[in-house]
Amino acid sequence: MNQIQEEIAKALEQLAGKTLLTEAAVAKKIRENLKLEGKNKAGLSFHDIEEAVFYLEENKSLHYTVHLNSANDILIKPGEAAAGLESDARKRRLSSEKAMTVLTNSDVKHALDNKKSSGTKPHKKRTEKKRMNVNASWDEWE
Repeated sequence: MNQIQEEIAKALEQLAGKTLLTEAAVAKKIRENLKLEGKNKAGLSFHDIEEAVFYLEENKSLHYTVHLNSANDILIKPGEAAAGLESDARKRRLSSEKAMTVLTNSDVKHALDNKKSSGTKPHKKRTEKKRMNVNASWDEWE
């Protein structure tokens, strides 16, 4: 399992008491755990969720089934055995992920690196807006 899959599994463990989990709720919990700034509307990859669900079944005896609603959002429900999506739903979800912003492994690595290096210089924000005057050369020409 990679880091994003571990974070998904950790978030699913923390949200274990819920009867229905949405992809957005799990992604929000991951952002809270990592203190990740930005990507507030980012979803999760179906492949990563599926790997985390099967990992939890093998190692933690938590059983979740993965469903897809009509808007191609992933719903995660507690069940008797871990189950993924049917082939048609899987194809629909994977094709819709091409147009989505998804939390990736590199986002998790970047957030964890920022936690480690938080004692260094703070990020300096740009305060001065610089604008280009397009008419400046025109005024000189006249």
